[in-house]
Amino acid sequence: MKKELHIFFTCLMFYTRIPCPKNISHDPEYLNKATRYFPLIGWIVGSISFVAFYVSYLFLSTETAVILAIIASILTTGAFHEDGFADVCDGFGGGWTKEKILMIMKDSAIGAYGAIGLVLLFLLKFKLLSESVLLFSNEKYLVFLLFISAHSLSRLAAISIIFTHQYSRDDASSKSKPIAKNHSWKEVFGSFFFGLLPLLALSYFQYKLLLALIPVFLTRYFLARYFQKWIDGYTGDCLGATQQVCEVVYYLSILFIWKFI
Repeated sequence: MKKELHIFFTCLMFYTRIPCPKNISHDPEYLNKATRYFPLIGWIVGSISFVAFYVSYLFLSTETAVILAIIASILTTGAFHEDGFADVCDGFGGGWTKEKILMIMKDSAIGAYGAIGLVLLFLLKFKLLSESVLLFSNEKYLVFLLFISAHSLSRLAAISIIFTHQYSRDDASSKSKPIAKNHSWKEVFGSFFFGLLPLLALSYFQYKLLLALIPVFLTRYFLARYFQKWIDGYTGDCLGATQQVCEVVYYLSILFIWKFI
């Protein structure tokens, strides 16, 4: 149990800005095992985001509450995944070879593709999340499940890429390198358990919402295929971008399923 807590706090420290015990470090062995708890981090981020939304919703408009909820999630993670999304936009938008794409993604400066991509991403997330929470406006527990399922499922989609594809960079220059090593059944089981459970809970009340799995994992499949085609695998930025895109696709799927199925 002590070892599992250490692995969990390693995951929490790596993927969020939440303070952790002082004895926790970026140990490569624990980082590799921490993938089993990555979707569980989505529970935490989603819960914090929901609290920000709910408290704001008591005094402000739905749209303002949604913006504050998005800000809360960004502050919790330190824009970790948004940064990856911007780097992927810049890298794949401006590079035409594997070497060029990887070089651009490693550059800390943001380019036009990344800036435009982030603006469109946040606009979509704001609009889709605003409409999604209105679907369950009378049942706040469903809004809560919506928040944590979006964050956990999108993280599952992202982290599952490491189970099926190879890490692209040949050197150890990336801080995401330790999570790209071999994984045991514990990492696979833990990821899927924590990733799917909130959606299963939500689908208990609205069973048709389970269909959201299909577009999310189709998006994951095509993104992973795209990364494989251009850079022979994935990087940490690719995982961050996958998480962000799949989160938006999830909100879009919820709206489509609710209105048309």
